[in-house]
Amino acid sequence: MIGMARLQVVAAALLFSTGGAGIKVAAFSGLQVSALRSGIAAVALLIFLRGRLLWSPSVASAGIVYAATLTLFVVSTKLTTAANAIFLQATAPLYLLLLGPLMLSEHFRRRDLIYLLAVALGMLSCFAGRPPATATAPDPVRGNLLALVCSVTWAFTLIALRYIERDHSRPGLGMSAVAVGNLFASVAAMPFAWPFPDASTGEWATIVYLGVCQIGLAYVFLTAAIRQLPALEVSLLLLIEPVFNPVWTWMLRGEYPGTWTIVGGAIILTATGLRSLHDARVAMKVVAH
Repeated sequence: MIGMARLQVVAAALLFSTGGAGIKVAAFSGLQVSALRSGIAAVALLIFLRGRLLWSPSVASAGIVYAATLTLFVVSTKLTTAANAIFLQATAPLYLLLLGPLMLSEHFRRRDLIYLLAVALGMLSCFAGRPPATATAPDPVRGNLLALVCSVTWAFTLIALRYIERDHSRPGLGMSAVAVGNLFASVAAMPFAWPFPDASTGEWATIVYLGVCQIGLAYVFLTAAIRQLPALEVSLLLLIEPVFNPVWTWMLRGEYPGTWTIVGGAIILTATGLRSLHDARVAMKVVAH
């Protein structure tokens, strides 16, 4: 069971990682991709939930910030390199450390300062290594800024999901928030997405794949596995996503992110992984005593 759960998390991470290459599909604009991808994902998730969508003000709030994250990630990925978009989103834990004391009563620890500095250094490297505009990354400056905003909304999304998952009397609130968020994102982007382009069959298939597999199936795998594995192991396995995201984009779209972006991403991912391992060791010592 544990081995299968690990495979499910790896499968989810690999599916998530294909988002960069899929979003770069040429025929569709960023808002068109966002509207269609999230709309299809909402339907897929509702099927997975068998229509049992839980509703509350907290689910709606989480859905709104998640919808903002979905839209910002797609648009930023369209404008800058997929590597920059995913690496900058991976700085969300930095904001979680700053917001945690205010919103979740989770206190900042002095040792977290090293982590904050490492993530900030990686972020600066991603911006300093901005590649010139290309066909797949036509406006890196604006894309990087939107990716930075996306990291903030992703931090708020994680806070909101963590808050509603504390209600053990109503399991499934988190998945409902994910489905609602995709629905909100699709509805918000749809007025700006119409009319749709005269795209090829392959391009339409890519959009369907993004909704059904890259979001829908990935969350099916993730929610099934997270019941069996510790949060630390899940978070470390999910680091596969930002590692492979630029790889698929380079292989399928020929997009090279630039040396400084790769260095910055490596710093961010290494810092996140080491901090997770350190926190796990501290927790184990506390339990042992």
